[in-house]
Amino acid sequence: MATRAADTRSRRYDPAETRLRVLEAANHLFSTQGFAKTGTADIARAADVSEGSIFYHFGSKRSLLEELGRTYGERMVEAMRGTDDSLDPGVTIQRCFDYCETQKTWEKIVHANSQDGKKGGMHANPEAEPFYQASRDVVVRWSEDKFRRMADHYGLKLDAEITAALVYSVVGAALDMAFGPDVSDTTRDRVKAETIRFARAACGIDEVFGSG
Repeated sequence: MATRAADTRSRRYDPAETRLRVLEAANHLFSTQGFAKTGTADIARAADVSEGSIFYHFGSKRSLLEELGRTYGERMVEAMRGTDDSLDPGVTIQRCFDYCETQKTWEKIVHANSQDGKKGGMHANPEAEPFYQASRDVVVRWSEDKFRRMADHYGLKLDAEITAALVYSVVGAALDMAFGPDVSDTTRDRVKAETIRFARAACGIDEVFGSG
């Protein structure tokens, strides 16, 4: 019994595990009751840590939001990269839609922090800005690198920085349309197909990958 209790205490105060528990608790609360209605004391109770531990590991609620946003962005990038890191933006967007559909992350976090259930409504929420910006930065930086490699590989003339920012905005709007309340599978498929067509055309690679 004593050994088991010691092991439990050791796990409880492991810094990496503490950070993970805080992030998981914050994710759950932010996704169910929203950023504004969730305080660090709420997160500490849900994670079974002291509130001081949150400030020790993250510094502030804003920093915690930024860390969670980066985590969201990194998970999205991992899903879009897949096992082959395809240069085809159509494949990337397909994987993005698949990830959102299976994980439901987009729906939960946006709907809990937006008055209208859309990303635009989340922009109007100042509490959401650190999360959104951190997530965006991760995805856009990865997209810039992908578009730069794509341009070099296929001899395309495009500005990777601008293209990444524009495509990110388009895909964000598409996710709003595809994963809003009461959206049918047929509509979601139409939105996805048009988003893929648009992204390929914007990059000038229809001839390489096809328009379908």
